[in-house]
Amino acid sequence: MAVRSQAERLLEQATADLDDGGVSSPRHDAEVLMSHVTGVPRMMLMSSARPNGLQVQQFLELVRARASRVPLQHLTGSTGFRYVDVEVGPGVFVPRPETELLAGWAIDHAKTLESPVVVELCAGAGAISLSVVHEVPGAHVHAVEIDEPAYEWAQRNLAGTGVDLRLGDMADAFPDLDGLVDVIVANPPYIPLDAWESVAPEARDHDPALALWSGDDGLDAMRVIDRVAWRLLKPGGVVGAEHADAQGESAPAVFADRWTDVRDHRDLANRPRFTTATKPRR
Repeated sequence: MAVRSQAERLLEQATADLDDGGVSSPRHDAEVLMSHVTGVPRMMLMSSARPNGLQVQQFLELVRARASRVPLQHLTGSTGFRYVDVEVGPGVFVPRPETELLAGWAIDHAKTLESPVVVELCAGAGAISLSVVHEVPGAHVHAVEIDEPAYEWAQRNLAGTGVDLRLGDMADAFPDLDGLVDVIVANPPYIPLDAWESVAPEARDHDPALALWSGDDGLDAMRVIDRVAWRLLKPGGVVGAEHADAQGESAPAVFADRWTDVRDHRDLANRPRFTTATKPRR
């Protein structure tokens, strides 16, 4: 009978503890935490991880924190987003994989233009802006974030990238760019105020309130994006904004009156995820 390694025993117990804590991906998270502590890639943990006493202690502490629903990314200090790593922690919304599709839409459109001007509203940690400058080297990227702790995370992530990052309210941001922008992209707050109980503890208890709640129907921020995008975009410019999966009809309706090519897009789980629209050329 094969003898289980120390790493295997630790991972099995951690997986059970995380499962008991209600974590949705217990084995994955246990492996990520062990990889973080030992420096051994996840796929090589079984064959190569030999945690020492200090690493075992650190691993067990991280597992206890994760079981109490502290976000995995807060414990590791970063998260992958498309082709970049984004530093995150307390005080900033953790970028989700679903938002990579919205970022991809903005990047694909920007790539069709020469020296595109791209604006990210509700920048948070700056993940979308970081992806745009990484994948569209000729882009002129601007970003705004109203929450000061989140803005500080964005400063850290966007340092040295050339992104014009500003602290302020998106409602009156970038007056110097009125009518000059090609692409606007945003992952705004979109949770209705009465949906508290339905939100996972990782988001409800750890993401900033300003990044989550958006009025009685969850669309207050979307209405601001409608007005700001209309002001900033040049004719033919496009806007894309993420929304909740229950807003697949109500979010596009915000843009129905004066925009063209209003479309909703689904995520990899086939759920409504983001709306795009084009400012008419005349």
